[in-house]
Amino acid sequence: MNATAHPAAGALHPAIREENLVRVYVWQWPLRIAHWVIFLSILVLAFTGYYMYDPFIISRGNSLFLMATMHFVHEVTAFVFIGALLLRFYWFFQGNRWAHWRSFLPMERWWRHGLRRQLRYYLFLRRDPESEVGHNPLAAATYCLIYALMVVEIITGLALLDFVGGLGHGALAFFFGWIFSIVSVTYVREIHFLIMFAFLAFLIHHVYSAVLIGIEERSGLVGGIFTGYKFFPAAFVAADPTRHPHEKLIPVVAAGRSQRKGRGEKDAVTHPATAPPEPPTPTRPGG
Repeated sequence: MNATAHPAAGALHPAIREENLVRVYVWQWPLRIAHWVIFLSILVLAFTGYYMYDPFIISRGNSLFLMATMHFVHEVTAFVFIGALLLRFYWFFQGNRWAHWRSFLPMERWWRHGLRRQLRYYLFLRRDPESEVGHNPLAAATYCLIYALMVVEIITGLALLDFVGGLGHGALAFFFGWIFSIVSVTYVREIHFLIMFAFLAFLIHHVYSAVLIGIEERSGLVGGIFTGYKFFPAAFVAADPTRHPHEKLIPVVAAGRSQRKGRGEKDAVTHPATAPPEPPTPTRPGG
């Protein structure tokens, strides 16, 4: 098949219409652990938080005991959530190229172009999604917003914990007690409560878009968050604009055209006539 054909000419996404797929270790284990702990924590926090707002379970015994149990589970899970988010923030600096903070900010032209292309895809103005080895720019921008909301949720939650406990002193009051001098406790509760629905809406969209893009790319996107691996043509990975300058290009053998052409990236493909023997599948344990 001619790799330069229009996407409508083939049944496969352009990123996988080429041969010579390589397995790439994209999501390292600390990131995957943080991802799943945050996901499960949000579910528990949403359930217990909504119960504290509107008790929807009728207790046959002591209803106050049930409410106290919900409070306890909510608070313990909140600190687990904080720990997982701190791990993710730490991995912004210690992770591989696809987990690094540089991949989440519009510092380069390809990032802004990719954001527009992905928006066009969701608006049905473009046939194929904007593929990246890591997060596409629109997903990265969305994650930045979600992480910011998580920080706000943590700050308001710890402030409310100090308020409900009636402490008014100690570390919580020192770091978060000032909030009530700016915003009343009623609005702090409302902000904390409404962000919960934003998280639930994001979870629904996140699962939907992951399955959708995974079907379009056939890159193992959904399975990658379990195993850490995704599958792409070698040329696609070699032309990844998030590659750090000191990193070597992944060897490529007749992998066809690179999806990065048109972004100022050179095609990293070698011609079949002069191609060296096909390299083994790269497995870089540390990313």
